[in-house]
Amino acid sequence: MSVPDLDRPVWASLLHQPQWADGEACAKRFKADINRFASARDDSPEGLAALASLVQGDDDVVYLLQVPRIALPAGLVAVKQATGVQMLATRRLAIDEGLQVLGDADAADMLALATLTEPGPFLARTHTMGRFLGIRVDGRLAAMAGERLRFPGHVEVSGVCTHPDFRGRGLARRLSAAVTAEIQRRGEQPLLHAWTTNTAAIALYESLGFATRATVNIAMLKRPPA
Repeated sequence: MSVPDLDRPVWASLLHQPQWADGEACAKRFKADINRFASARDDSPEGLAALASLVQGDDDVVYLLQVPRIALPAGLVAVKQATGVQMLATRRLAIDEGLQVLGDADAADMLALATLTEPGPFLARTHTMGRFLGIRVDGRLAAMAGERLRFPGHVEVSGVCTHPDFRGRGLARRLSAAVTAEIQRRGEQPLLHAWTTNTAAIALYESLGFATRATVNIAMLKRPPA
């Protein structure tokens, strides 16, 4: 079933959080230090042209994520195109009180961990998009997970990653469950996205009660070299 906000979650999130958005009525992107996601309102010529105008310079890359097939705006090229899954939580999880809430003081460690493990676009202020939890081992940030896209009734679980030195301890599972449970406690629906090829992550989320709602299309776009 088509649900407009879920089908275009980036657009819905940008509309819901205008303080983090740059752009105009028919296309927006997150501010450059928040995230790299962008979206047009629809695939109209006006929307696609406005989306293309948001990409500045040869090294600027934006990410699109939506259920509808991605129409490539004139003037942009795809660096990467792939499919993913959009999953929704289907059962309630227990609150975990034993985890550290991460904040500005942890920003450098969070960015370093995300840069190493690549859970998705994560920039200097991505951690301000929602509540992030972490686990430290001997002072090192071993794993984290948090909230990213949000719009009325829905919040995305994102930024789930574990340092290679600490994998195999169930940290990602514990953190994903804790973030999901907190979203549910607030009366909102947790959702998440994963690459179709990331079968290990999908299996983890399924074990936590997430079920696939739809296939999503993902593209990384930039301007071609002059």
